[in-house]
Amino acid sequence: MKLVRYGKAGKEKPGLIDAAGKIRDLSEVIVDIDRDTLGSKSLARLARLKPESLPAVRGTPRIGPCVGRVGNFIAVGLNYADHAAESGMAIPQEPVLFSKTTSCIVGPNDDVVIPKDSVKTDWEVELAIVIGTRASYVSQGDALSHVAGYCVCNDVSEREFQLERGGQWIKGKSAPTFGPLGPWLVTPDEIPDVQRLDMWLDVNGERMQTGSTGTMIFSVRQLVSYISKFMILEPGDVITTGTPPGVGSGKKPPRFLKAGDVMSLGIDGLGTQEQRVVAWKAD
Repeated sequence: MKLVRYGKAGKEKPGLIDAAGKIRDLSEVIVDIDRDTLGSKSLARLARLKPESLPAVRGTPRIGPCVGRVGNFIAVGLNYADHAAESGMAIPQEPVLFSKTTSCIVGPNDDVVIPKDSVKTDWEVELAIVIGTRASYVSQGDALSHVAGYCVCNDVSEREFQLERGGQWIKGKSAPTFGPLGPWLVTPDEIPDVQRLDMWLDVNGERMQTGSTGTMIFSVRQLVSYISKFMILEPGDVITTGTPPGVGSGKKPPRFLKAGDVMSLGIDGLGTQEQRVVAWKAD
């Protein structure tokens, strides 16, 4: 299944993408696509529905983030060897973990705002994992049974805040709009091999990133198992798993986002995103 949330920000409705790519309304079946509906029993119930029996959504509504009420938004750094190399950092022996605040989450096509005083706002196409059932001290063999699905994430980053201001990376990863998720939450049955997905990102139509989940240092299985050793993963938690090479900070010379730029990105089977970059303005 491809599950979607659509409508005005903060008032999204749940939907299902049918075989023709149209949105079918799930509002009479579930309240939202969130921690209460991501368990295996709930997803199995949705899978039994006939999409043609659901109301078709008219027009082209805004697409919201594909998961509501995210509890933890966990990120993995330097998870592609070639990205670590372009960043001038050693290949990690264990996963590098940090958090993004859930307040940075937006829809896949919403504007991305350059933060106040930013000089190095950057892009990162990533595969994100959405947890479906509680995971604590799970084995690698059992890890995928806790996954509700996958989606595209743009791990937008401010490199000066992240790397030059001391402290934790969270500072450069959590500005408002720095976490576009979606367009869909795709259930694992639609993804034959999550470690064989091509991914890409363009800025203003110019290819910046080309990669594959096949070159991840730590696989989805390894990450879910590893993270569950240090914290309890709850339904609706999101883990974004690292980016391939081609980020702006790795260019020679470095290249960063400016107002008016357009980012386009996607992953095989998980859909595409497009964000317009805008300057920060005081409320």
